[in-house]
Amino acid sequence: MEEKAVIIFGASGLGRVVSDIFLSRNILTFCYLDDDETLHNQELNDVMVMSSTDDDGFLKYIGNKCQAFVAVENREERIDIIEMLKKKRKVMPVNAIHDKAIVSESAHIEHGNLINAGAIINPNSKILNHCIIHSNAIIEYEATLADFVQVGTGAIISAKAEIGEGALIGAGAVIATGVKVGKGAQVAPGAVVLQHIGEEAIVFGNPAQGRK
Repeated sequence: MEEKAVIIFGASGLGRVVSDIFLSRNILTFCYLDDDETLHNQELNDVMVMSSTDDDGFLKYIGNKCQAFVAVENREERIDIIEMLKKKRKVMPVNAIHDKAIVSESAHIEHGNLINAGAIINPNSKILNHCIIHSNAIIEYEATLADFVQVGTGAIISAKAEIGEGALIGAGAVIATGVKVGKGAQVAPGAVVLQHIGEEAIVFGNPAQGRK
């Protein structure tokens, strides 16, 4: 069965990445919605920016003729739009998984996640909601990502590691086997994390260290 077209919330660089992901799977992007009025009626990568994210004239299509994906880069704004979609349209955003990503059949992936080209999602890993996994990142077996985690290009989340809600893993960083990264923590690009780090920690270096 042919998949429904998608309305993408956010026409920034992230939104255009998402449009490219859907194109890789032959899924039509119906339009962008963005609150920056200077973008309205512009065509970006062959997709029009039609209106604002709260335009009921377009929201009415979601859940009927279209699906939704939230690609707004600001986390608080993303959360607001996701909550609005749940309240007004009774839907969760769909996943955007690139055709050239490798995803194990036994991986558990919930809603609204972006998984870009070259990413590898290994067996029995768990990705909750609204995560962003950039190109060539690796999520090893039995690793877990909580909601709103971002994993940078080429980063490695090793087997059985646990990444807390809203944590940011920089490009090329490595989280060692079984390590827990706390809610809201930030791991600098290229850092190698060998021990558990707490909530809101910021770490860098090899081995990673920093401050709470």
